Amino acid sequence: MKKLFFVNFLLLATNILFSQICEPIDKQIFSEKMKYAYDAGLMKAPLAKIITEIGKSFIGTDYVAHTLEGDGEENLIVRFNGLDCTTFLETTLALARCIHSRDTSFNNYCNELTTIRYRNGIINKYPSRLHYFSEWIRNNEEKGIVSDRSKELGGVPIVFNLNYMSTHPESYKQLKENPAFIKTVEENEKQINSHEFYYLPKKLVSDIENKIDSGDLIALTTSIEGMDIQHVGIAVKAEDGTTHFLHAPLSGHKVQISELPLSAYLKKVGKCTGILVVRPLSSESDK
Repeated sequence: MKKLFFVNFLLLATNILFSQICEPIDKQIFSEKMKYAYDAGLMKAPLAKIITEIGKSFIGTDYVAHTLEGDGEENLIVRFNGLDCTTFLETTLALARCIHSRDTSFNNYCNELTTIRYRNGIINKYPSRLHYFSEWIRNNEEKGIVSDRSKELGGVPIVFNLNYMSTHPESYKQLKENPAFIKTVEENEKQINSHEFYYLPKKLVSDIENKIDSGDLIALTTSIEGMDIQHVGIAVKAEDGTTHFLHAPLSGHKVQISELPLSAYLKKVGKCTGILVVRPLSSESDK
């Protein structure tokens, strides 16, 4: 435990040295989110409650695609006024972890976001970002940030055959401009492909939907060749107890909660084959 703490301390100390790309409006929104957390009494709330309420506070925020695809060297991009599905999830989780730890400084937020977004919490050029969400889950499990609940909920084994990024470099700005990165990405894909995951096929979700809690992270598996996850979001419970999906849907839309319960929503999502359910952890006792 002491060794893990020391490693995490070094990661945080290293992360703060990296440049942050952040507009004044985003720092203003960050301050507003923290004020909201204080005013709403979230500073002493369980992590799941914080994730749910902070996630809801983004309802109405514009969906913006490719929010992390900048020019030049890989730096931490901090953005609140336009989110895609992954950055919505990461932003909410990082904010919630700051609030739960009661360290609501902007520097701590940047450290949390870096730790969540990058392999082993270290920024080392474009390939160090956790591009595939299955690896995002596995690496953040290793860091003690989340726990994959899919198997315990009755999930069945799945092995992803990832190769989309390495075989479609023209679809990624940094891979087009830096072909040398393709080999590193391909090696990362092979590493992920060596691991077995568990997922809940769409037809099983209605049976376990009541076991998914508010604040759990939901990842939609896909039939798209070479890919693992096509969309992510956060589970929220409605007043009637049904489970819904809080997410940044697609271009032209805003962050929203699905009108339909999760299982019914999934039936309308083309190419979605099922889900993974991941629980954010706040302490050793949550694992």
